[in-house]
Amino acid sequence: MKNKSIMVQGTGSHVGKSIFVCALCRILKQDGYRVAPFKAQNMALNSFVTKDGKEMGRAQVAQAEAAGVLPRVEMNPILLKPTGDCGSQVILMGKPVGNMTAKEYYQKKNEFISIVQEVYDTLRTEFDIIVIEGAGSPAEINLKDGDIVNMGMARMASAPVLLVTDIDRGGAFAWIVGTLELLTADERNLVRGVVFNKFRGDKSILKPGLDMLESRINKPVVGVIPYIHNLSIDDEDSVSLEYNNGNDINKEHYDIDIAVIKLPRISNFTDFNIFTHEKDVRLRFADRANDIGKPDLLVIPGTKNTIEDLLFLQERSISEEIIKLSKCGTMIMGICGGYQMLGRQIRDPYHVESSRDSIQGLGLLNTITTFAREKHTYQVKARMLKHEGLFHADNELTGYEIHMGETTYNGHNSARYFARIAERAGEDVDVLDGSVSADGNVIGTYIHGIFDNDEFRSKLINYLKCKKGLTSSDGCQVNFKNIKEHRYNELADIVRRNIHMDVIYDMLNSSINYR
Repeated sequence: MKNKSIMVQGTGSHVGKSIFVCALCRILKQDGYRVAPFKAQNMALNSFVTKDGKEMGRAQVAQAEAAGVLPRVEMNPILLKPTGDCGSQVILMGKPVGNMTAKEYYQKKNEFISIVQEVYDTLRTEFDIIVIEGAGSPAEINLKDGDIVNMGMARMASAPVLLVTDIDRGGAFAWIVGTLELLTADERNLVRGVVFNKFRGDKSILKPGLDMLESRINKPVVGVIPYIHNLSIDDEDSVSLEYNNGNDINKEHYDIDIAVIKLPRISNFTDFNIFTHEKDVRLRFADRANDIGKPDLLVIPGTKNTIEDLLFLQERSISEEIIKLSKCGTMIMGICGGYQMLGRQIRDPYHVESSRDSIQGLGLLNTITTFAREKHTYQVKARMLKHEGLFHADNELTGYEIHMGETTYNGHNSARYFARIAERAGEDVDVLDGSVSADGNVIGTYIHGIFDNDEFRSKLINYLKCKKGLTSSDGCQVNFKNIKEHRYNELADIVRRNIHMDVIYDMLNSSINYR
């Protein structure tokens, strides 16, 4: 089988398209095919930096990992990162080309079609099978003109379409019928089957409904996927936090409580997924001061708009709570935008993020951040610097940077950096990163993925245990890479048991003449 494609579309957002594509990528890899994911246009704040320093959606990274191939920007040529309710930063082939309103973007959309076509054709010649993911719903009738991510992409790729729906929300049958009714006859012909996702209960009770649906739409139900609990595969965007406010919220037995501030524009919240696999740790997200409680570690995550989210902290009195907890001995960590907030001031002379020239930070680190027009995107390798009274990780740290600000120390006090970066995008450098407070209780860094480093995470957890007078653990309890591989295989096994793969292969071998 060569140069084949299949597309996964959904009846709406957050129905499980990304995870289902992930499963198909792993299943097809297990069956001996060279597979690549593809999503022409992704709107998400969860992003990743490739080896060559380009930015792409996190979901396609997980799908590439499931397929057993290196993630590359061709798998997600257009990434839209919302900056507010009406606009987004547009990332084209891994590099920002500016902030645009929806109207401005759609006026330029025709310019992007040729790029999407070119990169898709490149992938198609290199891989046996391309698994394409749509966005939102193909039935958004106001967005059909110039569509390059749903039916427009299916036509471009001559790809048969699987339509996925979320039965857990209710109304799935009507959702499927309504979606198909809003498609043109040609578009309906592209849809070769439907998949019910997130089903709880006895499938035999569902069968009469499935039979009636198949008769109504004249298309097969290819599978009914059960609701999968705590799989912890990277989600596309923070919408998932609306449905699951922290994977460990009901964990009964734990030693260490980690709270992450759920910022309105939170980005890369997948930085913390690995903690859900640590048996001694509970991870939770909080967006109200009263919900923060007294965690052992409080983390301020990355954000697409540092200034607006800092205002959010101030308006909700969360900033006061963070400062109070710090004074009482709670360890505070800031990642990227969260690191910037921990300083004394954030300056925006070019109005990159807002109309404000500057805003006061939380003042827990003696730093000042100044926003610049240029965006830094690198994979990095670094070493943690030693500080008296603070834990130390000896092994090399790996991660990535995505930021538009430069952070410097304020005044003439002795600088206390967190790490020394030795490599950026494969090139040797000598760059100091982050900051550590004088008492070692507040840490800021630009390195996303810092907690995915097993030794660092293990040393941090043991440090927090020692602060509470608890017995520390011996060595690394969780191997990040092994956990990921296990989860991809587990996902593939569940989906394979609950889907008709013979129908999928028939779809891949079918001929659709749209090119």
